[in-house]
Amino acid sequence: MKTISLVSVAVLVVIITVFLSQKKTMAENNIINNSEMPSNVAELKANAPKGYKEIYLAGGCFWGVEKYFASINGVVATDVGYANGLTSNPTYEDVVYKNTNHAETVHIVYDEKIVSLPFILDMYYKIIDPTSVNKQGNDRGVQYRTGIYYLDDEQKNIAEKSLAGLAQKYKGEKIAIELMPIINYYKAEDYHQKYLDKNPFGYCHIGSDKFDEAKKAVDRNLHNNIAEKKEYKQLTDEELKAQLTPMQYKVTQNNGTEPAFHNEYWDNKKKGIYVDITTGEPLFSSKDKYDSGSGWPSFTKPIDGTELTENRDTSHGMIRTEVRSKAGDAHLGHLFNDGPKDKGGMRYCINSASLRFIPKEDMIKEGYGYLIHLVD
Repeated sequence: MKTISLVSVAVLVVIITVFLSQKKTMAENNIINNSEMPSNVAELKANAPKGYKEIYLAGGCFWGVEKYFASINGVVATDVGYANGLTSNPTYEDVVYKNTNHAETVHIVYDEKIVSLPFILDMYYKIIDPTSVNKQGNDRGVQYRTGIYYLDDEQKNIAEKSLAGLAQKYKGEKIAIELMPIINYYKAEDYHQKYLDKNPFGYCHIGSDKFDEAKKAVDRNLHNNIAEKKEYKQLTDEELKAQLTPMQYKVTQNNGTEPAFHNEYWDNKKKGIYVDITTGEPLFSSKDKYDSGSGWPSFTKPIDGTELTENRDTSHGMIRTEVRSKAGDAHLGHLFNDGPKDKGGMRYCINSASLRFIPKEDMIKEGYGYLIHLVD
């Protein structure tokens, strides 16, 4: 009986091993039957943001893919998670070690008035090798496969047409991008969300030039609704004196400070953006403005993609961080770390005299239509 028992156990082990091997092979070749997958699509649709569109894209390690898409004008929100796998609510360890067949995926929420799905897919192709199977950059495994996971037939049709166009550029090579409906998506652990914002020097398989390209990208298919981003150039001193009021010149060129509570925008609550008074470069959104009680306009952060210059300021017996505009080199104000904790804890204390306010209703005609999504 003992011999029979041992044989039976041995046979069982072989059967299990073969089954798991076959399962792994199926996963590696992306031929898992959809019916095997748990679905939380109803929950995803119930929690969908109103007024915007969504798409799910897998493109290798999701840290860089998220930051890349978050930089594109018209993308209003992103998060990362695990999509179209065989288990519910997987952990990162499950995905890596337990053959759950999930793909590291970025959930993209976008404003179709600003950016279209064909444009998003074109940008997607720029950061992946579309012919590579289960490998992007140095990352290998089923979780790093590429995939377009759509929500409806309209998106499916757009993706099919887009992929057909891509295939024309890779004649003789098979496109490995998986196209299928989103069947399940589970948000990844908090430490994965906005990972490269939290860890600027963290690993990423996407080159820094791609992030710069994303920041400058404008959907030309919607050119009638928005204007291309401008180039902003510093004015000469003569031009500045002719254009600015004495207070504006004093603040921006001589590091002056206007009176608290007696300036144009300290209590402005309208929707719109604030631009550099000297060049027109976009700086801050009304969405990030708050009442700090200081008597000057205060913001929790600049507009995404805006570069500000920070300098150590020891004037007036204090140690502060001065903030200047990048293109115009205009003095704006100072940066403090006593802002709202739930918004990152920073306070950009800015002089109204260094700003010009563009109301939301005027943004398109003034050439800032590509930033409208930032003020709602």
